[in-house]
Amino acid sequence: MTTHDTDLAVRATGLVKQFGDQRAVDHVDLEVRRGEVFGVLGPNGAGKTTTLRMLATLLHIDAGEATIFGHDVRAEPHAVRRLLGVTGQYASVDENLTASENLWLFARLQGLGRTEARARGAELLEQFDLAEAARKPISAFSGGMRRRLDLAASLLTRPPLIFLDEPTTGLDPRTRGQMWDTIRDLVRTGCTVLLTTQYLDEADQLADRIAVIDRGRKVAEGTADELKSSVGQSALQLQLADPADLPLVEQEVRRLLGEEAVLTPEARRVNVPLTRTDQSVDVLVALRDHDVVIESVTVQKPSLDEVFLALTGHDTHDAERDDVAPPAQADQADHTDHTDPQMEAAR
Repeated sequence: MTTHDTDLAVRATGLVKQFGDQRAVDHVDLEVRRGEVFGVLGPNGAGKTTTLRMLATLLHIDAGEATIFGHDVRAEPHAVRRLLGVTGQYASVDENLTASENLWLFARLQGLGRTEARARGAELLEQFDLAEAARKPISAFSGGMRRRLDLAASLLTRPPLIFLDEPTTGLDPRTRGQMWDTIRDLVRTGCTVLLTTQYLDEADQLADRIAVIDRGRKVAEGTADELKSSVGQSALQLQLADPADLPLVEQEVRRLLGEEAVLTPEARRVNVPLTRTDQSVDVLVALRDHDVVIESVTVQKPSLDEVFLALTGHDTHDAERDDVAPPAQADQADHTDHTDPQMEAAR
């Protein structure tokens, strides 16, 4: 780790979380610089949410160290919480209240006075294009409106660091685009964002740097371009007519290029990393000589999908393990005191 601590919003070293026999997070290191969007990319069950919950003081850290703006997560949980806004995977708003009432309640719980709570709520409803729906019950909101309100609630105290745990899950493409614009606006106003996602295009669009996590371990980190370059300057993508030809294609790629092809047998697809685009000709000629029937051919710069396949051997839709423990198990594992004096006073 070479980045100065004063330049970091988040620093985590060797984070471990164990639920029974399952290690959900296995010695993960992260450095999030001030003023950036840092993406944590991985499939369901990779350990993304568990990592975020440890950093947010919502789960006890079994091993390793973490600081938020220099404050130790385990030793100074109250100080850490005052620096964070957290938006989870599912909206935490109360469906029996209106949008204004929800924001007022959250603001009071976080220590704002009555007048300030109302003013801040109205400001955020305007900012998130929800002013016209301020007096509507949450039960009448669309999924996108709920997500925007949930994000607004996490910004009531103007925290310098925002944790977004898969913020666009379940949203339609138009609403996802609106959420992306909102996240970009947060960064422009000085916020730092730690974003977990299973969507490759989301990480590509938003993140300044990306950590790829799979089965609890960090397997790569870098900018999107750095990660793409790690699997070649470009990629040859083949769709085969007969999946029985996959072993032969793999063998020929290894012989001609000295590279390992990434196979997706169920889709009869082959991804071949190339250091030069003209290498694709050698592969295609060799496969023609072996009478391999190819349905489609493309040569393009690698996507994050190819990066993930190359790093892990599967795509981000594979889910082979649970990300977090069941609630009862998580409660047993978490011995951190979560009582905030400001929240108690508001009650």
